[in-house]
Amino acid sequence: MISRQQLIEQIKQKKSFLCVGLDSDIKKIPAFLLEYSDPVLEFNKRIIDATRDLCVSYKPNAAFYESRGIKGLQCLIDTCKYLPADCLNIIDAKRGDIGNTSDMYAQTFFNESAAGMSFDAITLSPYMGNDSVTPYLAYADKWIIVLALTSSAGSKDFQYLETGDGFLYEAVIKKANTWAGADRMMFVVGATKSTEFTTIRKHAPDNFLLVPGVGAQGGSLADVCQYGITEDCGLLVNASRSIIYASNGEDFAEAARAEALSMQQQMEVELEKAGVI
Repeated sequence: MISRQQLIEQIKQKKSFLCVGLDSDIKKIPAFLLEYSDPVLEFNKRIIDATRDLCVSYKPNAAFYESRGIKGLQCLIDTCKYLPADCLNIIDAKRGDIGNTSDMYAQTFFNESAAGMSFDAITLSPYMGNDSVTPYLAYADKWIIVLALTSSAGSKDFQYLETGDGFLYEAVIKKANTWAGADRMMFVVGATKSTEFTTIRKHAPDNFLLVPGVGAQGGSLADVCQYGITEDCGLLVNASRSIIYASNGEDFAEAARAEALSMQQQMEVELEKAGVI
């Protein structure tokens, strides 16, 4: 596991809080890679090699691998094994079931001897309550990342429901923080919800926040930092399409590195501004 302190040290060392999302779609990768026995794995390896010194986390999205059946699952296993040990490696699975089902999901992504994968963290949907989260906490060296406030249009359907004591997303954060401390619990908060970060920090002052939506989805890194950064940084900003699909040619890895470098340089400015480095 990458501990909270190790993650903070990586952020300070690399002057970055970038998470690279490996939402790798075989239909979108450069055509020349299709000559390889596993084109997506080759794509992932080159992206990782080009960005590993500029980011502190990687996040494969399980759907992009599970949708390809056995070949995709093997690619996910091989990608997991290739991810740098000094980075926080997240499986974006958004699981949300209870009992033995959650036990099996946790085993799938956390127990290498059982399923070949051992990610450091997993994204979870908390709406079935404590029973859907605690099986993952049984793995003492792993993180859970709970969906709190997403950038999707449908977030208004449930997340902004009034509870009599704020919105539902606030209730989720407050309740989830009774299940584990900030050394094992993170929250997903969309970058397009930057002004809500002030409210979120009232309920989760010390938790790291995984923030998708910067880049292709139009979220502002400056706004996220203005409202969400802490003295330990407290942010992992994810970028997927803007980095991994920066080019569709043979220079795709170089283009990915250039985009990641640009984000890292912006993050360095924000870290300095906040006194983190």
